Amino acid sequence: MAGRKPRVEEESPVALKRRARKINRILGETYPYAVAELDFRNAFELLVATVLSAQTTDVRVNLTTPALFERYPDARSLSEADEVELQEIIRPTGFYRAKANSLLALSRRVVDEFDGEVPARLEDLVTLPGVGRKTANVVLGNAFGVPGITVDTHFGRLARRFRWTTSEDPVKVEMDVAALFDRKDWTLLSHRVVFHGRRICHAKKPACAVCPVAALCPSFGEGETDPMKAAKLLKYELAPGREDLLALMRGGRSRAELRDAGHGLGA
Repeated sequence: MAGRKPRVEEESPVALKRRARKINRILGETYPYAVAELDFRNAFELLVATVLSAQTTDVRVNLTTPALFERYPDARSLSEADEVELQEIIRPTGFYRAKANSLLALSRRVVDEFDGEVPARLEDLVTLPGVGRKTANVVLGNAFGVPGITVDTHFGRLARRFRWTTSEDPVKVEMDVAALFDRKDWTLLSHRVVFHGRRICHAKKPACAVCPVAALCPSFGEGETDPMKAAKLLKYELAPGREDLLALMRGGRSRAELRDAGHGLGA
């Protein structure tokens, strides 16, 4: 999988776009099961889960939200929640006081300004307390089918490693990357890049030697280039010994089905 570091110092805009789209195609082949990793049944649940996901893992959020949504199934019920009770339910996600404040404020805004329905426009979503462009794009892309690029920590890191952007500013990263891809591809691209960042292209030590896009990556060599050592760095369903989980995910099994069958989905 490893490849020679490509020459990108003199890369033209056309060549950059071509390389970026090749990376996306390969990531699509590598992660055909890439989806939003937060569990949700509607836009309200996804909005709440995304707010809760700050500074914690999606796995932890998915363990917390069933009880939360059983108690508060919609914006109106959440807007009337007892703050202390809400804090206790979401405590495992960390920063639970600030998150409870955000959830109460945003649900009240949804009830008061949008008749209890999560709005389907970016300009409306970003007016909700605790909701920025990243959260808004997650909700738009996955609950409403409106293409969007979600720039979280993983996406920003990989976009810079791929030289799709040089910016640290999430909005500028979003704009730079959006210019390289067709709009219809934005949401899936976001999932694929985030999956890759969590499984192979880690922040501190990427597994370069076993990376499927190594030959297209100008940052190849920043991580482990020994194949045996790199393989040990793989996470989640790509980790050594989890071939059964990978096969099930590639076969289309949902997260709920995998959990019911006893497969842990953590790293």
